Amino acid sequence: MQTRPGICARKRRFRTEQEAMQVARDAQVTLRVYRCALCRDYHLTSRTKGMRRPG
Repeated sequence: MQTRPGICARKRRFRTEQEAMQVARDAQVTLRVYRCALCRDYHLTSRTKGMRRPG
């Protein structure tokens, strides 16, 4: 997933994938974790189209 700089700047950043996954698990909606190519941290997204399922 390619994130534009403006989107990256607005999104919450997580230093580790585990931290992001914990927040995603606790959320009320389905969220997926991805590593941002711009900031190299992890973000969450609700988009699922075209994404591989974990596992």
